[in-house]
Amino acid sequence: MPYLGTQPNNIVKNTGLYTPSEILQLTKDGNWGGSLELIAEETISSATVVDFLNIQENKFDVHYLTYDNVLFSNVTSFEAVSFQLYESGVLETGSVYQYAHQYGSSGGSFGENKNTSIASVLVNIQSGNSTPETSNGYIYFYNLGNSAKYSFATFQGTQFATSTFDYTMTFGGAVLPQASAVDGIRFKSQNTANLTQGTVKLYGVKQ
Repeated sequence: MPYLGTQPNNIVKNTGLYTPSEILQLTKDGNWGGSLELIAEETISSATVVDFLNIQENKFDVHYLTYDNVLFSNVTSFEAVSFQLYESGVLETGSVYQYAHQYGSSGGSFGENKNTSIASVLVNIQSGNSTPETSNGYIYFYNLGNSAKYSFATFQGTQFATSTFDYTMTFGGAVLPQASAVDGIRFKSQNTANLTQGTVKLYGVKQ
């Protein structure tokens, strides 16, 4: 039988092998590495931004944010999902973020967006504002609460490009290249559109 937390000095029984039922029980209890713990959930009906200000950064070194069925208001030009980070309670709005992502569309266009000095991280492209044109995806965050490290992110998105009426996908990553204790996340539009629909959830990933 593997060590489940009750026999730390019993080397003979600590085989390191877990049965499927033991894995299921540890996952259910939230003690299996990689398990997700829901920190907060926001259901959007009308909002300018979604802020997560209690991210439990001292407990988790990896965070996982999901967004689904997100729509924006009054999309007449380029509009997209983006995020910013809070450092010790202060929102970082300076042009200090770096990101790069690639995209592809069902219409056959492929390319990349990148920037070494931008005020918020561009996660996807050309989000829509009518019911079928939702944006969906996820973002992983790393080292947010560690004041000695940079804060990194990787992300993937799927959406309908309202300007070309093509399905598009995006994937990429970003960094806040300054060592700081990040204790909050802001989910927003890249420009000025309000959020009119969607669900955003933030999880902590257990070690």
